Amino acid sequence: MELTYLQAVVLGIVEGLTEFLPISSTGHLTITEHLLGLPVDAKAVTAYTAIIQIGAIAATFLYFARKIARLFMAWVRGLGDSARREERDYRLAWVVIVGSIPVGIVGFALKDVISGPLRSLWVVAVALVLWSGVIWWAERRHDELEARGEHREEGDLTLRDGIVIGLVQCFSLIPGVSRSGATISAGLARGIDRVTATELSFFMAIPALTAAGLFELVDARHDLSALGPGQMIVGIVVAFGVAYASIAWLLRFVASNSLRPFVWYRVALGLVLAVALGAGWITAT
Repeated sequence: MELTYLQAVVLGIVEGLTEFLPISSTGHLTITEHLLGLPVDAKAVTAYTAIIQIGAIAATFLYFARKIARLFMAWVRGLGDSARREERDYRLAWVVIVGSIPVGIVGFALKDVISGPLRSLWVVAVALVLWSGVIWWAERRHDELEARGEHREEGDLTLRDGIVIGLVQCFSLIPGVSRSGATISAGLARGIDRVTATELSFFMAIPALTAAGLFELVDARHDLSALGPGQMIVGIVVAFGVAYASIAWLLRFVASNSLRPFVWYRVALGLVLAVALGAGWITAT
């Protein structure tokens, strides 16, 4: 089985567009792969969707290059100088590090389940609808905390925030939940403002998606060769360009809007998908 360049472009667009929006990139990629006639549970296809995430991660690095460098240097300086450990950037760096650990452990432990039984469109449909309720509740919780004056910004983040958000991020391993949807929701529920919660979601994506992409690249290198190296490069490049634009758009959007429009989209897509599956128009795998 070899991907066509058109399929590679389509998958790259879907990955870049959905990776950072709270609508589930894995869910959309699974749907797209099915519509393209690809075997969604094949090891090579599963690995390909993880590897083209490298393009989205590269977009994150470029978009936040200065801030990432600042956080890294603050973390390094803080390790050797106790006086610098009170700096905001040092604390934020640890929030990202601590928050990235749970999903790595759970993802590695359940990798066979994630790439196997969970690669079902029924799972995607159910997760799209059910997690929409979590996002809606998180928005209400955020509004209540803000009304009580318990609204928090980047300088108020704590290690506990990192742990809680990191644990919630583990739910994103279920196709249809959405990694950004999980992490942003957790941040909002803890009273963190939307822009900060969204940026934190981007930063936590870097170690999680980089590790997943590199692991799949090594683990499925022989299967991937059948898909075509040129197609893989195209998918990564396209994902990079689209993801960069998506990051810029989402940050502008959350600065003055809630995530509720995404909730309606998720519910509608989940219901349409469930109807299509129930009617036998498409198969789950």
